[in-house]
Amino acid sequence: MTANGWLQIALFTVLIALLVRPLGGYMTRVFHGEPTALGRLLGPVERGIYRLAGIDATAEHKWLEYAIALIAFNAVGVAALYALQRLQGVLPLNPQNLAAVAPELALNTAVSFTTNTSWQSYAGETTLGYLAQMAGITVQSFLSAATGIAVGIALVRGFARRHSHTIGNFWVDMTRALLYVLLPITVAATLFLVWQGIPQTLDGSMGVTTIEGGQQLIARGPVASQIAVKMLSSDGGGFFNVNSAHPFENPTAATNLLEMLLIFAIGASFANTFGRMIGSERQGWALLAAMGILYAIGVVAVFAAEAQGNPSLAALGIDQTPSALQAGGNMEGKEVRFGTAASALFATVTTDSSSGAVNAMHDSFTPLGGGVLLANMMLDEVIIGGVGSGLFGMLLFAIVAVFVAGLMIGRTPEFVGKKIAATEVKMTMIALLCIPLVILGLAAAASVTGPGLTSLGNAGPHGFSEILYAFTSGAATNGSAFAGLNANTPFYNLTLALAMFVGRYFVIMPVLAIAGSLAAKQIVPRSAGTLPTGGGLFVMFLVGVICIVGGLTFFPALSLGPIAEHLAMVAGRLS
Repeated sequence: MTANGWLQIALFTVLIALLVRPLGGYMTRVFHGEPTALGRLLGPVERGIYRLAGIDATAEHKWLEYAIALIAFNAVGVAALYALQRLQGVLPLNPQNLAAVAPELALNTAVSFTTNTSWQSYAGETTLGYLAQMAGITVQSFLSAATGIAVGIALVRGFARRHSHTIGNFWVDMTRALLYVLLPITVAATLFLVWQGIPQTLDGSMGVTTIEGGQQLIARGPVASQIAVKMLSSDGGGFFNVNSAHPFENPTAATNLLEMLLIFAIGASFANTFGRMIGSERQGWALLAAMGILYAIGVVAVFAAEAQGNPSLAALGIDQTPSALQAGGNMEGKEVRFGTAASALFATVTTDSSSGAVNAMHDSFTPLGGGVLLANMMLDEVIIGGVGSGLFGMLLFAIVAVFVAGLMIGRTPEFVGKKIAATEVKMTMIALLCIPLVILGLAAAASVTGPGLTSLGNAGPHGFSEILYAFTSGAATNGSAFAGLNANTPFYNLTLALAMFVGRYFVIMPVLAIAGSLAAKQIVPRSAGTLPTGGGLFVMFLVGVICIVGGLTFFPALSLGPIAEHLAMVAGRLS
């Protein structure tokens, strides 16, 4: 580990911390319907959308109405993206003349991007035409992110309101998320990325003559706009197969930093929005502190594991010592222009969120480094998490924490003034248990069946890690992968689609039910027996609950994969 590496990590962390309050305050004003700097420009557009769509912006939804609107809208998104892929052979803006996408792959991709997962069983530049990339992938990056933001805001209203039977209007929340939050930041980020050298064109591939005199086709297209929103939305789906390791997606240190900032910006700031909307910023800072502790543990562990290097490479006489000419450590699968520190930081950021974008191949990380990335996703998307979904994931664990604390001290649990009763606890358990159920169940099935095993590129613990990583990534709506697994088969396309569907909607539905239940309750005045939830003690208790629940659920599976592989690697080094 080098001082330069720690400086890069510290710089990113400080910049995120500086973004939290301004962006959190801005989003609070947006979803309260208060005037903003963009109101004069975008206000007429917002009202025009409501008129064209026949939306009554003053009407609000009960939680079930909110959920039905969300599911119906997302179902249309799945159908539209599926149709774009299946018909792309006869549609315009297909300069590569690509054929229709196979049915199972088209379904997997449609579910993936509608659920904000961005799992890709295909190579973007050789599978999808420009129309499918722009009208399909990029549009769903906007819409799936807006859906997550809307659900997060609905849950916050559940805590903030009293004696209310409604939690907001899904169509209004989604429209405001698109117009006032996602679109302006994406436009600014796109211009920056174009300036840094990322292509934004409708021209086809470009033929070039290499230094050796050979001919090569260089894929390009409307890349910058897709990269900007894929990062901001925590979607992560790349225009190119190797994602942000490709120089046309991430050419410089400046773009690498910006892309990481975009991934965390909304998720981190949402904690501040929560605090403002319930009338206590301290509560928001407490949630963000819990997220920050888990992030810090992860990034230190991954950087330490990768900076130590790979003993298998050291045995071959390969120098892995940091110097003026090399970053040092385990550089297998990493870009030289980023080095060990920026790769470890990017990998931590993308697995802490629901992004799934990569600037290095996670399959080539050391066993412990890859194991930490797995653990980040297994914690139910609470370490910053996706836009909206990270906040409601952390709030679910906060409900568990106050419930456990209430049992310990013999009081009815409360959180930010709302009594936590059986309804909230039951819905929370459904939301938290469905993800490990689908991860472990499908991983177990894939590990003992022919269709699951024939796709493996490696045997032993690492092969199991590849399977476990795939289903963890799908259910956690992350989308990154251990690349040694060939997931473009009917078995994996369909089972991963199931994992993504469950991981998204089997969490969202209970969350909206919780929001509706809480909104109908009154605010309970604080008393001498009220458990303080805005201080350091609760932060540490919350972190402990998250780690204990995650450990009890997933440690046996991790023991069979990355931990076993690490022990085998250490045994080989000692022998």
